[in-house]
Amino acid sequence: MAENNEFIREVDEDYRRDQIAQIWKRYNALIITLAILLVAGVGGYNYWRHAERARAEAASERFDKANRLAKDGKVEEADRDFAEIRADGPAGYALLARFRLAAETAKGDAAKGAEAYDTLAADSGIGDSLRDLARLRAALLRLDGADPTAALTSLQGLAAPTNAFRHTAREMLGLTALKRGDYEGAGRWFDQIGADSETPQGLRQRVEIYEALVAGGPVTVTEAQPENAAPPPITR
Repeated sequence: MAENNEFIREVDEDYRRDQIAQIWKRYNALIITLAILLVAGVGGYNYWRHAERARAEAASERFDKANRLAKDGKVEEADRDFAEIRADGPAGYALLARFRLAAETAKGDAAKGAEAYDTLAADSGIGDSLRDLARLRAALLRLDGADPTAALTSLQGLAAPTNAFRHTAREMLGLTALKRGDYEGAGRWFDQIGADSETPQGLRQRVEIYEALVAGGPVTVTEAQPENAAPPPITR
């Protein structure tokens, strides 16, 4: 019985070897080609990863250099470097450079800076949160302009309950209303901030001050009377 099993196993192994030999004979060129392509593909992928890493490191150094130039007041040189990174840097650093260029532009001209942020907000190729950040920056730049209507409309959209920038938007809307003497409107925005469980602690502390101002209402300033002025007449 054992001899029969051994014979069957040997026949089976011989059959498998014959099958492999036939497959190799028929498809050896294809197998070799696939093996070469696999090795080349793995090698190419590793080279691409190395090249991308080196490119990202170079972009990081260029971005840091541009930031230092901006901090040192060398605006033209910083803008030139940011523009170069935006043009030929990796996607992430190119986007960072666009935001920094908008910020640097706003330092010299708020209107042009807002327009630069508008361009970012309209770019469907970047994430929604970054587009909302651009909208927020543009609105804040326009808030103190001659006509802040568009800025207020944008902030109201950003103040939606699920928006990541709702806290800042609500605070600015409340402060704007407070500045205009709209104490009821300011109170509504500050109440939303207080009711939001995700409001940052620092903002909660500021809102307590804002709400105290709202509760105090407008301050009426009366003209001071001269020290020796006669008292007002008493009417009966």
